[in-house]
Amino acid sequence: MSSTQLRVFLLFSAGYFVSYVFRGVNLGFAPLITHDLGLSAADLGLLTSLYFLGFAGAQLPAGVLLDHFGSRRVTAGTLLFAAAGIWVFGAAHSIAMMMLGRLLTGVGVSVCLGAAFKALAQHFEAAQLPLMNGLVMAVGGLGGVAVGSPLTWVLTFAGWRAVCGALGVLTILVALALWTFAPETREGHRQASLRTQFKGTWHILKSPAFWKIASFSVVTQGVFYAMQSLWVGAWMRDVMGLAPREAAAQVSILGFAMMAGCVGFGAAARGLERRGVSLYAFCGVGMALFVVTQLLIMFGAPLPAGLLWAAYGVFGGTGILSYAVLARHFPAHLIGRGNTTLTLIIFLLIFGFQIGVGGVLSLWPATAGHYPAAAHLTAWGILVALQIASAIWYVLPSRVLAKPVHLQTEHHS
Repeated sequence: MSSTQLRVFLLFSAGYFVSYVFRGVNLGFAPLITHDLGLSAADLGLLTSLYFLGFAGAQLPAGVLLDHFGSRRVTAGTLLFAAAGIWVFGAAHSIAMMMLGRLLTGVGVSVCLGAAFKALAQHFEAAQLPLMNGLVMAVGGLGGVAVGSPLTWVLTFAGWRAVCGALGVLTILVALALWTFAPETREGHRQASLRTQFKGTWHILKSPAFWKIASFSVVTQGVFYAMQSLWVGAWMRDVMGLAPREAAAQVSILGFAMMAGCVGFGAAARGLERRGVSLYAFCGVGMALFVVTQLLIMFGAPLPAGLLWAAYGVFGGTGILSYAVLARHFPAHLIGRGNTTLTLIIFLLIFGFQIGVGGVLSLWPATAGHYPAAAHLTAWGILVALQIASAIWYVLPSRVLAKPVHLQTEHHS
């Protein structure tokens, strides 16, 4: 790996780490802000999910901006909005202002993942992308670890508002590092007009190949992150009967396992491709194992809790390989929009799933902030049914992936 490649990897991974911390920070904050503001499960689900709504809403313009101005400039600039958002959230004394802060934070980190994948695609060979994308996801996964035991420990001596202030400072520092040290790529400056680029995004959304690739991964990733960033904590406390510190430890195990899974599956995918196993098929197997893991957790399989949640983390991230599959089927000048369009759909589903779980839980009466096991099982059962339906579509025979995607939407000089 060259020094330029190393800088690309480290700096954009740092941006995604910040994004991931913001994604799951309410997992640690939930008992505190629920107590302070008297929130129901539905309220908490809506408040937390607004990050994902802001993130999703910014995806299409983010993809255009990335392809037009490049990953360095766009990421460094938008992270400033994330810092402002977490500061608003931490200073708020009403749920309305907290919702505004959460929404702004989501907008601010909306480009981090797409920018990282685009920068990697510009500096690494296509065969390296499954592994490199997995490594970026692994570094981001440290954010999932951080919102487990480390955040719980910090909250024993610092208030959640002080933590918000510190996170804002960290975000500013990462933005400055990206602006100062990330390499500039200039080919994006010769792109067609912004209007023409939006047409490129529309063509991606109309592409049967895109939906075939995305079908299973968007649902599994939506479920994985909706649960990991909020509701797994409630499941562990309410259904498994774990104490808060024990639940936080399991969240950190899940985060470490996701890191290992992203790297392991990325590396394995490259090796198996050389042996004739397609990336599409390998990704599908990993996502199917994720669904099986959820069923084992739901039905209380007689296995150690750490093993079950580690499997949830390992297999939960396999859908990330779909980004590398997309890179094989779309022209280079549409990579940014292809990535952000896929991310848009995932985050819209996270938004919907997170609100949906909170809404289902609120149909049952809470006892001292805890909901009955039947409520949790009903909510998760609906999510599993949706994943199984999307899996069926994913494996049905189709000819669309055998054809190269030609999108005549831009003209290059």
